[in-house]
Amino acid sequence: MSDALKAIEADREALLALCHELDDATWTRDSGCPGWTVQDLVSHMACSFWLAVDMSNLPDSAGLPAERAADLYVESRRWLTPKQILTDYESVSSRGLELLAAVQGQDVEVPLGDVGTYPASVVPTAFAFEHYVHIRYDLFPPDGLFGGEPPASDELRLAPTLDWIQAALPQQNSELLGGMDKAVEVHISGIGGRTLRIGDGDVAGQIDCDAPAFVRWVTQRGSWESLGVDAVGDPSALETVRRLRVF
Repeated sequence: MSDALKAIEADREALLALCHELDDATWTRDSGCPGWTVQDLVSHMACSFWLAVDMSNLPDSAGLPAERAADLYVESRRWLTPKQILTDYESVSSRGLELLAAVQGQDVEVPLGDVGTYPASVVPTAFAFEHYVHIRYDLFPPDGLFGGEPPASDELRLAPTLDWIQAALPQQNSELLGGMDKAVEVHISGIGGRTLRIGDGDVAGQIDCDAPAFVRWVTQRGSWESLGVDAVGDPSALETVRRLRVF
């Protein structure tokens, strides 16, 4: 099993354990995703697996951007009870892991609409990224409502999350990056540490932060100032990088 699949499996187990302890009132409370309750968020994560397993279980979203399609899918399932949503997630995620394991070694490109086009080997990192972000940032503080400590932000979970960001960032921000004539280096320290070069041309700026802070700001869930991100260099290039967003 690849590291990405192990990360998905670990966070899947963590999410199931958390959700089995929820009372009915908590399911209806707001998550960190604007407009979505806790139930909607878990439903969305199930829908991501349904997209891989059997799209016919979801409404037709032809022509819609991925994020608008996600809203459509969630809206179509709001009549389900929390127990039904959780059972559905548990079942389809198990099937999804089996499918991802079967296809990740294939030498094919997988088109995902405005999310981008990726080698099959990269696709599992998208699911690892989604689990990492939604569980830690949309269910736990400061934006979520769960108490206690979130699941670990360790090498197992962070590495594939960063792999997805590295693969998706250029495709999902092509218009923004097209206006850059300089490059910025992002030095990610600690667990999952690596250096990313963003943009073309001479390096005109440098950003330093740890991996959890990087994931939070590149998903636009926190400002550089609040996350302790250190950025120096060309103001225009840095402002462009500040606006990048990966989903």
